[in-house]
Amino acid sequence: VLRQRPQAYANIRGSENYSDIYGLMLFYQTRHGVIVAIEATGLPIYTESCKKPIFALHIHEGGACTGNVNDPFSDAKTHYNPNNCPHPYHAGDMPPLFGANGRAFSVFLTDRLTVREIVGRTAIIHLHPDDFHTQPAGNAGEKIACGVIKAVR
Repeated sequence: VLRQRPQAYANIRGSENYSDIYGLMLFYQTRHGVIVAIEATGLPIYTESCKKPIFALHIHEGGACTGNVNDPFSDAKTHYNPNNCPHPYHAGDMPPLFGANGRAFSVFLTDRLTVREIVGRTAIIHLHPDDFHTQPAGNAGEKIACGVIKAVR
């Protein structure tokens, strides 16, 4: 499947404070769900050996990577959650990204959403891992990178 053309993508860019972050997220619709592939570079690096970086990854309901001084991606709004489920069962809750010397790569399958319903929404990387418990958004901290999900034409 990954050799085929994806149905959607998001070019992910860091906020002003995390301007080194660049990433690409690809979405492939299959009969079993959506295969999501993401690669990111320029992520924060932590030197403490027992505290390697983990970043939350979510699909948010908003359609823009704009905001204000306090939250540069506030227009991304909250987690995509069309069924009004409690956290961590939002359709937009994704597995965490494990940082490796400023880079991350992940591929996974989800049946919580379809490519069609997320086009026009945003992909967000948060500074901290999602605790998969705290309501409503997992205490994942600052939004450090964002990309609008676009259909491949």
